[in-house]
Amino acid sequence: MNAKKIVLVGLPGSGKSTVGRQLARRLQLPFLDSDHVIEERIGCAIRDYFEREGEASFRDVEESVIDELTLQASSVLSTGGGAVLRPANRLHLHERGHVVYLRSSPEELFRRLRHDTSRPLLQVADPLGRLRDLYTQRDPLYRETAHFVIETGRPSVATLVNMIAMQLELAGIVPGQ
Repeated sequence: MNAKKIVLVGLPGSGKSTVGRQLARRLQLPFLDSDHVIEERIGCAIRDYFEREGEASFRDVEESVIDELTLQASSVLSTGGGAVLRPANRLHLHERGHVVYLRSSPEELFRRLRHDTSRPLLQVADPLGRLRDLYTQRDPLYRETAHFVIETGRPSVATLVNMIAMQLELAGIVPGQ
């Protein structure tokens, strides 16, 4: 298959990794997760690195990894929720791939993530308020970067994969199944 890079962006918990893995399987493309590559590169959990080195240092590593991953051969790439914060990342993602924004409301994300203790983002007094703030800040950046916006709502992963595949087929990016 001669598809270009398919990139998934969205807030933490929007399903980028889960949907990305299934989409890659469906399109018979390799699956890459930028957060996983970053953790391999830094040799520890992102959460630990973030606390030890600070956000700016983490974003530098993330920018380098996204630059490299967007230059690689065809694949499905899942990005970290904050990848769109840097203009260079938005540019590389948009110009080198077909970007799908998995848009979820803060309330929907809270419903999905409220029991997830592995996300430092939500270990705050008001996790729903934090998700609302992130949405307000990042939604315009996701929209600027994306070629397609998919409303995640409550569909199953399989339904989301079908919706994305259909959009990519209609746009002539991947051949029809």
